[in-house]
Amino acid sequence: MVLSVTVSLDKVTYLAHTIDITHTGARIGGLRAGLQSGMIISLQRGWNKAKFRIAWTRQVGPNELQAGVESLELQNNFWGIAWTRQVAPSEAKNDVQALMTMLSSRSKPGI
Repeated sequence: MVLSVTVSLDKVTYLAHTIDITHTGARIGGLRAGLQSGMIISLQRGWNKAKFRIAWTRQVGPNELQAGVESLELQNNFWGIAWTRQVAPSEAKNDVQALMTMLSSRSKPGI
């Protein structure tokens, strides 16, 4: 999900955007700062602000980085979106098996 964020590092602020988000981290794009794994940054989304650690960085263009970040502070709904309910692995496996059964029965002649 693409969301605009403000990245603060050493009292300098940069505009960036998310590429992927989770409850505990994100992949951030549009970065122009020299970030390295292990650095601590502040991210701000709306009124929410939190500390994150850079887990990895990747050069995607001459002047553009992507970075994986992990939250250092658990916050309730940092991203400001409604999450769907999480499914237990056993429930997900049962759903996949039911879907596969349904799809295989449709591929049989005469059905």
